[in-house]
Amino acid sequence: MLLVTLIWGGNFTVSKFALTQLPVLPFSAIRFLVASACLWIIVRIAEPRVATPRPVLWRLIGLGIVGNTIYQIAFMTGLTMTTATNSSLLVASTPMAVIVLGRLLGVEHPTRAMWAAVLLGTGGVVLVVLSKGGGAGFGGATILGDLLTFAAVLCWAVFTIGVRALQTDISPLRLTAITATAGVPGLLLLALPELRTLEWGAFGWDLWAALAYASLLSVVMAYILWNSMVRQVGSARTALLGMMVPLWAVIIASLALGERPTTLQLLGAACIIGSVLVSRLGQPAPVLAREDEAAG
Repeated sequence: MLLVTLIWGGNFTVSKFALTQLPVLPFSAIRFLVASACLWIIVRIAEPRVATPRPVLWRLIGLGIVGNTIYQIAFMTGLTMTTATNSSLLVASTPMAVIVLGRLLGVEHPTRAMWAAVLLGTGGVVLVVLSKGGGAGFGGATILGDLLTFAAVLCWAVFTIGVRALQTDISPLRLTAITATAGVPGLLLLALPELRTLEWGAFGWDLWAALAYASLLSVVMAYILWNSMVRQVGSARTALLGMMVPLWAVIIASLALGERPTTLQLLGAACIIGSVLVSRLGQPAPVLAREDEAAG
């Protein structure tokens, strides 16, 4: 679980470099196209004779469109219309959105320790983000971007809960391949005008390395592990571990870019780590698991 947050934390620095040479939409389209191709090669090798039931397939395609196409479009567009601080603070609400949505849908029954962990971790993320300076400023100038960013948060929450609620024996590998591929057509369509103008021969090895990291590690490996975690330990605990991402992002940026953490960032890091420890005090009792036990 921590490996996923480490990979995604490093992806901030990697993407920051890649986006100095590639526009946002082509970058997203290329990484998901490459990731999808690699995922299906692995699927064909690991599960050559496994079929996906048609009802499950359509449900996964829907989740893929929500969690990849719509999420990427809403988040990237929102980021251009609001401040980075606002965006980071809104994304920090993801665990709360997952837990509340899971509770309303009856997929998760979070404990008091889980709620406490969410509040403590969210406070830690706020400290990490605000310590960068600039502060948050929600208002008329950024309201549309803020709403789009929050829509992206809801998309990821729906995707996570949808994976958790999926009652099927399909493997996390195949699940990831289907949902990632479902997100590609929309991204390619939007990125097509800029993709046509790219000078592929001008790409250096460092940009290809960044694309490989963003595709093979950040999507292929991390998505498989994320979906596996959601299926095994629940969406609430998995989302809570996601709070470690900004902590790793600050550490890696410090090492790679020379950005030094402030006192507030260190305090925020302590809150985030504390939230993970608190969440271990009370694990949610997933409704699906209890139903499975009762059926057995």
